[in-house]
This record gives sequence, C-alpha cells and structure tokens, in this order.
Amino acid sequence: MINEGMVYRQVSLDELEEVARAIVTKLADTPVWLLYGEMGAGKTTLVKAICDALQVDDVISSPTFSIVNEYQTRGGEKLYHFDFYRIKNEAEAWDIGTDEYFYSGNRCLVEWPEKIPSLIPAEYAALVITIENSTLRTIAISVHDGKEENRI
Repeated sequence: MINEGMVYRQVSLDELEEVARAIVTKLADTPVWLLYGEMGAGKTTLVKAICDALQVDDVISSPTFSIVNEYQTRGGEKLYHFDFYRIKNEAEAWDIGTDEYFYSGNRCLVEWPEKIPSLIPAEYAALVITIENSTLRTIAISVHDGKEENRI
C-alpha cells in the first residue's frame, strides 16, 4: 500500500482495515460519505471495514433492496448505510427521507450516489474506489465543504 495524503494506492484486502481506520480519523467531522466505484470495486467491503473501525457490532450487509440499513456503534452513535443502485429515480430516494438522514448529523455512507445528484448535501466526503487489478484498489478521498473542493 502507498499512502499519498488521502490517496491510498495498491490497497490489498489485508490492508483495508488500516486504511478504514485512517479514513475514519481524517473524516471524523464530515458526516456524509459518498462511495463511488464500478460494480465490484469494493464499496460494500470498504463500508464493512469502516464499520469495524467505528466499532459497529451489527452484521453489515448491502442495503441493495432495503435502500438503507441503520447500524449503531458501541458508543451509541447511529450510522446509516445507503445503496441506491436499484432506484429508478431520485423521487424514490427522496420518499425514504434522505434529506432527514443526510442532515441528521449522523454518519451516512452512500453507495451509488451518482443516482441522486440533486439530493446530495453541499458538504460531503467523496471516496472514489478504482480497481488496479483483481486484488488491489486505489481509494482517493476529497472533502467538499459547499464552497470549494478541499483535498486533504
């Protein structure tokens, strides 16, 4: 693994927990995290590692059919995990109350955010996962504060 600020290159599955802990520390003040990546890039696997780093004891699974799963950390914090892959339009996401989740102050991990572009809050972190080969990934992170993009 190569750490270039907030770009992690050549991340193996064995190194994912370490990367997740670093991400949790760096993005502690940013509640909405958008996970971008093609099918099979490892978005849900990264969510599982992030939940482990946040001490979530629940079974973590992709909310592909339920759209949102709610988890709780050992410290009592709520965490929401969204998967918008199967929605047909933004109205479906709006109908489940995404604005209430996104502005709750609780951490929201969002897979397939490109399906809901007008519902994304102005402040968020983007985590872009790209496949290097069958076992290695690159994870690039940027924070958006609503005014301009800030790379950290």
